[in-house]
Amino acid sequence: MLAISTQLYAQSPEPEPEHPTLLSAVNAIRQQGCGESPAQTPALRENAVLSRVAALLADGSKLNDALKIANYRAVHATQINLRTRIGSAALTPNTLGKSCAMVLRPRLTEAGFHQRSNHLWVVVAQPFVAPAAAQGVQVEARILALVNAARAQPRHCGKDLFVAVPPLLHQSLLTEVAAGHAADMAQHSYFNHTARDGSTVDVRVTRAGYRWRSIGENLAAGQATPELAVQSWLNSPGHCANIMSPAFVEMGSAFVVNTKSKSGIYWVQVLGAGR
Repeated sequence: MLAISTQLYAQSPEPEPEHPTLLSAVNAIRQQGCGESPAQTPALRENAVLSRVAALLADGSKLNDALKIANYRAVHATQINLRTRIGSAALTPNTLGKSCAMVLRPRLTEAGFHQRSNHLWVVVAQPFVAPAAAQGVQVEARILALVNAARAQPRHCGKDLFVAVPPLLHQSLLTEVAAGHAADMAQHSYFNHTARDGSTVDVRVTRAGYRWRSIGENLAAGQATPELAVQSWLNSPGHCANIMSPAFVEMGSAFVVNTKSKSGIYWVQVLGAGR
């Protein structure tokens, strides 16, 4: 049966902020909240690249274009433009007005600033931070644990109810196949079950020497953590059905990061049962 779905870092010291007064002002707002928007933690940190993005906005660039020029990949980013006073007085709940809630979004962690005369550009963002390649073994173990936790209880995949099924085992050949396809998608910036050479997962695992009686593949792209990747599969009826299928008894998975590609990170899970 071929079941293909439809679809411990070392911390370096924080650099000194280039705009400490503005950073303190925006973090004071995050601590206090504004209007009906509650306070948020942690404090934002200034990123010099985002300050360059703000300078590009001042020169007339659009936000997405400025992020690309500065080579800053964001999960979420927003800009605030103000004509106001210089220094910390530029950033208060009153001067921000309706934009105040933007700096209180909980997932935001970084900010950049550019001030020119009485015009201030502020960029706040959640950066895209992917696992390091050296964490591949730990990340794969995490995916396996998450998948087996999902299989351990009944669940609906779309309209179909699946009963709990036994846990999957790790299979190294399937991991190799997953890694190869993830690398190809990342290097060439595409997202498809069919590789550039025309192969599908059944062809790829056979080529790798895996003798199978059932095989399946789940793909994901753009999710920065294994938790988000697995959740995206569980939220999709076809991917979820693959995870919950009793026809599969083992799996391998891999991710590859290329920040210059369209999605930034590509995930592949290959599920199978050998002969």
